[in-house]
Amino acid sequence: MAEQGDIDHVSGKTTTGHEWDGIKELNTPLPRWWLLTFYATIIWSIGYWIVYPAWPLLSNYTTGVLHWSSRGAVAVELANLEKIRGEKMAVLGSASLADIEKDPALLAMARARGRTVFGDNCAPCHGSGAAGAKGYPNLNDDDWLWGGTLDQIMQTIQYGIRSGNPKTHESAMLAFGKEGVLKPEQIVTVANYVRSLSGLPTAPGYDAAQGKKIFADNCVSCHGDKGQGNQELGAPNLSDKIWLYGSDEATIIETITNGRSGVMPAWVDRLDPSTIKALAVYVHSLGGGK
Repeated sequence: MAEQGDIDHVSGKTTTGHEWDGIKELNTPLPRWWLLTFYATIIWSIGYWIVYPAWPLLSNYTTGVLHWSSRGAVAVELANLEKIRGEKMAVLGSASLADIEKDPALLAMARARGRTVFGDNCAPCHGSGAAGAKGYPNLNDDDWLWGGTLDQIMQTIQYGIRSGNPKTHESAMLAFGKEGVLKPEQIVTVANYVRSLSGLPTAPGYDAAQGKKIFADNCVSCHGDKGQGNQELGAPNLSDKIWLYGSDEATIIETITNGRSGVMPAWVDRLDPSTIKALAVYVHSLGGGK
């Protein structure tokens, strides 16, 4: 067994006296600069725990002697930004939608503000470019369930769709299969008829006359004789080759069988009137507004 302080003949360093299977442990302490740095970080961390929020509690956390938080800092910055915007946003809030579109300066400000708000609140569903996704409308095209004028867009943003707000857009497509109104074979037939309205191919042996009759008996009251929809009811146009959930036969059968009831939240209690107005102008300017 090696003795502490022995000299290792290979490295020339002293040993600690520990030896395992003939392998001796060299006495090589950490560099002083490294130890001092390590101790300094410990002292720094203690100071940080005292000054800043750090220790989790059962239902809260220690706030630190400075009572600083990143959330609070962001809130202050946003408040300062709102002060800067204050006068301009007040002008925007007092102007009508039509006046905003006529005034280049107001229009540019509304679009800039609306783009930011859209990214923060609407992009998760409609996409950063507003191209939508399955079940979420594309806001760049000219196909609108509830209308694409400035006033109609703002109303939709304010009160949402099936949001529970008293002024929300309400519509309901009956679950024809689930409610037992149509039999499975009838649903397949009318699904193919719906596909034919926008020029899509139909299944072999499909009975067009029967499909038209089923459509007339059950769907015309909302979608119209030619399937061109009704914006007052939120009934989509079935003949324009624009599909919210998909145009394949299986998806249309699912829609007819179980109905659809997508929800858009009401923003009237979440965003101030000037911001909603800016958002409406921005969405209207994307390319599909009427």
